[in-house]
Amino acid sequence: MKRLFTLISALIFCLTISAQEIYIHAGKLVDTKNGKILNDQTIIISGNKIKSVQNGFLDPSSAEDSLIDLKNKTVLPGLTDMHVHLESETNPSKYMQRFTNNPADDALSSVGFAKKTLMAGFTTVRDLGGSGVNIALRDAINKGNINGPRIFTAGKSLATTGGHADPTNGMNNEMIGDPGPKEGVVNSVEDARKAVRQRYKNGADLIKITATGGVLSVAKSSSNPQFFDEEIEEIVKTAKDYGFHVAAHAHGDEGMQRAVKAGVTTIEHGTLMSEETMDLMKKNGAYLVPTITAGKEVTEKAQIENYYPELVVPKAKEIGPKIQNTFSKAYKRGVPIAFGTDAGVFKHGENGKEFWFMVEAGMPEMEAIQVATIVPAKILNMEKESGQIASGFYADIIAVDEDPTQNIKTLEDVKFVMKEGKVFKNE
Repeated sequence: MKRLFTLISALIFCLTISAQEIYIHAGKLVDTKNGKILNDQTIIISGNKIKSVQNGFLDPSSAEDSLIDLKNKTVLPGLTDMHVHLESETNPSKYMQRFTNNPADDALSSVGFAKKTLMAGFTTVRDLGGSGVNIALRDAINKGNINGPRIFTAGKSLATTGGHADPTNGMNNEMIGDPGPKEGVVNSVEDARKAVRQRYKNGADLIKITATGGVLSVAKSSSNPQFFDEEIEEIVKTAKDYGFHVAAHAHGDEGMQRAVKAGVTTIEHGTLMSEETMDLMKKNGAYLVPTITAGKEVTEKAQIENYYPELVVPKAKEIGPKIQNTFSKAYKRGVPIAFGTDAGVFKHGENGKEFWFMVEAGMPEMEAIQVATIVPAKILNMEKESGQIASGFYADIIAVDEDPTQNIKTLEDVKFVMKEGKVFKNE
């Protein structure tokens, strides 16, 4: 009998502990679904989910519950950056580090980059290409071993021989070798199929291809098409079988058109996009992820002698200044937009700068917030879990000093960060 009483008492204690809730008093709350600002709201959190959102400031229902006072803040759902590279960060030695760094060096650096990203208010990111460290980073964060955003990763990007994301670009003849699907290099329909399946085997969440040349790769062109139609079509087809969506890096228009026609979900950068391609993206429901911040960064760094290899400099000067203007045209023409920065090309943790650049180019403040919350949630199949402060959604919550619909730059200085009910920052 005594043993039974002890067991019942322990059960009651466990139930009491599990029932503890967090109350947040939000002076202003951004309703991302309806595009409104709500005043004087109470968010009730149970475990890692939002239990309810109530009008007014409600007191905790029991002594075990806790209260977080954000009455003088504007509260938003955690933000999502759809284009980051958490394994690395721009610096004058970055190209040499390909030869001097070990995977462990990149892994340890990525821990700090992930934390900076989370502290900036980005509770979810899409990592679009690295060596594979990004997969281990995702898993370590999911296990709670380190602090960082929720990561959806492409693992290693897919390229063609000599194309943007060929891992041996710029190496000498003894080192250049002949990388294939295992290393993420595709030169046939068969390679395309195998490369996607290899990413699945490696543990990726999605596929990223480099549909055109790029700016920072040690290769001549920034914009030439780099896959045949049938190769991209096979990538998209195989990806669909494995539950992946496909993101396509693209600066040049022809490569963009091939990718959109093949059925990719997002176009990254989109710098030289024609009106014909814009209309094609609208028709096919493909999203532009603009990465304006990265464009401005490479333009600036290209002015610094020896910051980039000689082959990179003219590409940076050509492509970088055009991204914001292309975004403006695409947005005004009705192309679907998703927020993405290419963080890593600039310093991690400065992702919030992208908001001002989008607003400066003509996007209203509320819409800029929505493309970083509810739109990514749709692309990532998290519509019922992320992007809103609402019942049943993850308790991914941030707060800033001002109303971002009045001053979007306030999102560059996030004061409070909660991810899945755990507070990581509270200033």
